[in-house]
Amino acid sequence: EDVGSQMDRVVTEEEWLQKWEKGNTGFHKEQGHPLLQKYLDVLLNGRSGLRIFFPLCGKAVEMKWLADMGHSVVGVEVSEQALKEFFAEHNLPYCEEPVPEISGAKKLQCTSRNISLYCCSIYDLSSSIAGKFDGFWDRGALVAVNPCDRQRYVSLMVTLMEKNSSYLLVTVLYDPNKHKGPPFYVPESELKSLFG
Repeated sequence: EDVGSQMDRVVTEEEWLQKWEKGNTGFHKEQGHPLLQKYLDVLLNGRSGLRIFFPLCGKAVEMKWLADMGHSVVGVEVSEQALKEFFAEHNLPYCEEPVPEISGAKKLQCTSRNISLYCCSIYDLSSSIAGKFDGFWDRGALVAVNPCDRQRYVSLMVTLMEKNSSYLLVTVLYDPNKHKGPPFYVPESELKSLFG
């Protein structure tokens, strides 16, 4: 498994913002992700009223789906456009508030559901700002962060975990020599070393 060709690849925040501006969002799933529905029991583990984290959330429809079930959802995303589209497409009212700990960041807080979406770099977030989480839905997040930032990303996720939290992770399998990413290829051996 030669992933050397991808290890140095860097996608800037600007490039992600442009994807949203231009509508190059093939990674967005209108119907929600079948794997979340399939493994929902694993995520919830018989528990209700969980705090669930969506790293690099975009406008994931599953955020509303889980909030409708009575869970608290927190997402983080650099594209304000993506977050505003989420609220607009689900007809959800929200208010904006600054995040004092993070310069230039804002939190879009749904006023009819328990959904709080932070507009900032994920690396600016911490458990002192967002709290800790019982469940994680990492679909297109680990595989989207720059390969050089993976360890930093996973270390952050670990600091956001409650004791008995569940982490659902979706990765993609393909020949990394034929596709430059994102999504990036993360071999299973690397997943094991990252998450230990």
